[in-house]
Amino acid sequence: MKLYIKNMVCHCCKTVVKQELEKLGLNLIALNLGEVEIIEEISTAQEKEFKAALLQSGLELMDDKKNILIERIKIVILISINHSIKPSYVNFSEHLSKQIEYDYTYLANLFSQFEGTTIERYVIIHKIERVKELLIYDELSLKEISYQMGYSSVAHLPNQFKKITNLTTSQFKNLKNYNRTTPCRL
Repeated sequence: MKLYIKNMVCHCCKTVVKQELEKLGLNLIALNLGEVEIIEEISTAQEKEFKAALLQSGLELMDDKKNILIERIKIVILISINHSIKPSYVNFSEHLSKQIEYDYTYLANLFSQFEGTTIERYVIIHKIERVKELLIYDELSLKEISYQMGYSSVAHLPNQFKKITNLTTSQFKNLKNYNRTTPCRL
């Protein structure tokens, strides 16, 4: 039986889900970001207890097909950004469409309808969050970060960064109290 879990976007989330399933005596077949497959059927009582435990950790058990699809889109985006899975010969819409196995136009319309923003904007916001992280680590040059994040030129990254944050990359690096807007990383 497959279960779909909203906000399960990092390894710490996977650990929480695994522990909660073990507490309920349920056996895992597979545990991936956003979904878990168990051997048994989950009883109504187990489902209720599992939902409550997940909510305490900021996670949510999903059963609506459209919400599940939106969450799958987000996970593909986050994995692509955080692990630099961007084949240069394939554009991102093709990559997403192939991963989710739906037409990109349908995915884009559904995402906009439910999230109130475009997939493109969502990708940009999360790319900039990842860039902030890389800038804080201070291990890569701006050129290396631009290349790693798939920007078409070194100039494109600072321009987009400024549009999103209202700061230059240098100003950002000089900030002392930076807090991520996303709680977890893959």
